[in-house]
Amino acid sequence: MPAAADAARQKRRGALKAFRREAILLAARAAFARDGLDGATLRAIAAEAGVAVGTVYLHFPTKEAIYAEMLAASLADLQKHLREAVAKAAPDDHLMAAALGFYGFYRDRPDDLYLGLYLAQGLKPAGLSPELDRLLNGRLIQCYTILGDGMRRIAAPAAEASAAETLRAETVSLAAAITGALVLEATGRLKVLGDDGAAVVRRAVEALILRLRRG
Repeated sequence: MPAAADAARQKRRGALKAFRREAILLAARAAFARDGLDGATLRAIAAEAGVAVGTVYLHFPTKEAIYAEMLAASLADLQKHLREAVAKAAPDDHLMAAALGFYGFYRDRPDDLYLGLYLAQGLKPAGLSPELDRLLNGRLIQCYTILGDGMRRIAAPAAEASAAETLRAETVSLAAAITGALVLEATGRLKVLGDDGAAVVRRAVEALILRLRRG
């Protein structure tokens, strides 16, 4: 009985800890959206979550660590979304499915777009720490690799070194086109121009496919 009671207490403590951690993350999302990474403070996040500042420190050492966990979770969701989109498509359509999946993920989750681009800080270079940046950039590259895999299925045979450089450059260009479409659509600029983000991405991929097949 004592062992069972102790196990029950441990389970309750674990559940309470998980609940508080989730409350802190939700509060941090609101604080970052409102104040940006620069303006947000652990004290403000604690107040938003309804907990003491010390409780926040029990879970996260810095606000950058909170931001990193939120962004890492978002990128994990993006990677899962892309893999699912590709899995449903025919092999020759993997590139289009991945590109439209990338675009659709952020179109439907604008908060994740702002989070990933640090837009609450304005359009300026931003980072967390060298270690956290390496971790997050690695996860983002994994997502971009799915785009590159779709290109490899289409690319004409070429020398290995030049093919690798071409695919790298084309992956960067496609990522830039998707991001640009998302930002322009989110700000209403595409509507003014009589266009929409999905169409922009689709045209970019169609032009890319032609280039890849020509080699």
